[in-house]
Amino acid sequence: MPAALPTPLYTTDWGQACVGDSLDLLPRLPAESVDLVITSPPFALQRQKEYGNATEDAHVDWLLQFAEPVKRVLKPTGSFVLDLGGAYQRGRPVRSLYNFRVMLRLCDEHGFRLAEEFFWHNPAKLPSPIEWVNKRKIRAKDSVNTVWWFAKTDFPKADVRRVLAPYSERMKKLLEDAESFYRPKLRPSGHDISRRFADNNGGAIPSNLLQIPNTESNSPYQRHCASVDVKSHPARFPEKLPTFFIEFLTDPGDTVLDIFAGSNTTGSAAEKLDRPWMAFEKDRTYLAASAFRFVDELPPEELVTLWNRLHSDDLPVKVNRQQRELVLMERNTRYRTKAKPK
Repeated sequence: MPAALPTPLYTTDWGQACVGDSLDLLPRLPAESVDLVITSPPFALQRQKEYGNATEDAHVDWLLQFAEPVKRVLKPTGSFVLDLGGAYQRGRPVRSLYNFRVMLRLCDEHGFRLAEEFFWHNPAKLPSPIEWVNKRKIRAKDSVNTVWWFAKTDFPKADVRRVLAPYSERMKKLLEDAESFYRPKLRPSGHDISRRFADNNGGAIPSNLLQIPNTESNSPYQRHCASVDVKSHPARFPEKLPTFFIEFLTDPGDTVLDIFAGSNTTGSAAEKLDRPWMAFEKDRTYLAASAFRFVDELPPEELVTLWNRLHSDDLPVKVNRQQRELVLMERNTRYRTKAKPK
């Protein structure tokens, strides 16, 4: 029987956040107990980031260590969604192939199926890399991440009807008066486009190009971090990204896991969708700050109280939208302080 997970750093109504290396924590989960693993690991960028990364080849080998542990905990109908940013080779205007190597090795060596490739377009991304885009102006800015959707079987759980996109204005007019705007006919390709094309299905089937700006600048998470003088996580994906895959690939009550949780955007998305979630993160400071995603507005001194509690040995900390009531109950405890954390 696997060892139990360590005491969570904090819990919410739907989830738990644990400090630790996922290579240690994944074997502690029961086999076939998770419906969706969705994560964004540190990227294999050439410029060293403060949260740590490795050279390209070492990064690929490191990331592949998680393949079998992830596969073991996934249910037969489960999915593994991996967001990987691109990179250039060191000192050259030539793209790295590391993300494609990860994809090929997960399939060839570990038996994952590539259910579909997605591309996350962040129109708000700053021009980079600076040398080739800003200075020499010989490359366009890199604003798309590959997002691989893997599965253990050919038919993982999925329902695109849960992630329908809004109809275009032209399609809305067609639905209002199909006779005036559309005539069923045989396409040059030989496809017979029937009148079902004009049925209102509640939305359009989305493409595998997900255009989601990453513009979080004044969220409660950001404001709360600033209030207690804590630096927010430097690499956060927008909540709409995990929300799309959680809705697409799981049902309410299904378990969602992020093995590189960072600021726990995945857990926040799962919480709002009534999915049990788990977050694994090595850096306690980042994970402690992620609790602010589950807290409504609080005075700065009460946020400091919560922050200090998250760094105590009295765990787990229960965090929810009624956090103010919990903090007020602790006004006279040893965690109360007016000093900001170092």
